[in-house]
Amino acid sequence: MSDEAETKRAKGTGWKSVYETLRNEILALTLAPGQLLDENTLAERFDMSRSPVREALIRLAGEELVVTLSNRSTIVAPIEVATFPKYVEALDIAQRMNTRLAAELRTDADLKAIAKRQKEFEAAVKTGNHLQMSEANKQFHMAIARAGKNPYLASFYERLLNQGQRMLHLHFEYLERSHEGYLLTDEHNLMLEAIRAKNVDLADELAHAHTRQFQQNFINFMRENYTTDVSLGRRKAAE
Repeated sequence: MSDEAETKRAKGTGWKSVYETLRNEILALTLAPGQLLDENTLAERFDMSRSPVREALIRLAGEELVVTLSNRSTIVAPIEVATFPKYVEALDIAQRMNTRLAAELRTDADLKAIAKRQKEFEAAVKTGNHLQMSEANKQFHMAIARAGKNPYLASFYERLLNQGQRMLHLHFEYLERSHEGYLLTDEHNLMLEAIRAKNVDLADELAHAHTRQFQQNFINFMRENYTTDVSLGRRKAAE
């Protein structure tokens, strides 16, 4: 490849392929939490200069998927198990508020969008591909958030969903192992029907239960596989 072509790609869309590949590998846990991401190594891997690689890492940092250390090296962001209870508290509030608003304010067009995203999630579950499942799950919940007509709450919710995608992969793995994968689609369908019926209180209750299921299954997975000395007990605010 000529220097001119390389420069053109670096200034154009070259970073996007690096960003998308690394993002998918981080979310799928192919790149483990804490793994070093060396710019030179990545440049060689993607056969391009360091500029687009650096741009991709900057964008991943903006999504809190990578972290730049004091020595300027970059690593895949750790999954902070110790702060998980605080994360769940925030997720519970955001999920309940957006779902309540959706039940109150949704339009027929919103219902069609939510139902479409639910069908896409069901299709993703059948593939068993956790990355497709987590992306489809996020899109389902964001369709609900958009139906709530509050862009500030929706933006906060999206940030939390993005931060939780890697943990969601572990949640999926637990459900598959415990043969309770049907809960994923059943709970979404119940939420959709509550929103369709404009039953605000039921939508709130289902959203809360949905968070609690994720919380408990993630805790069970971590206790079984990784942790022996980190407290992951329920917090009152998340109950």
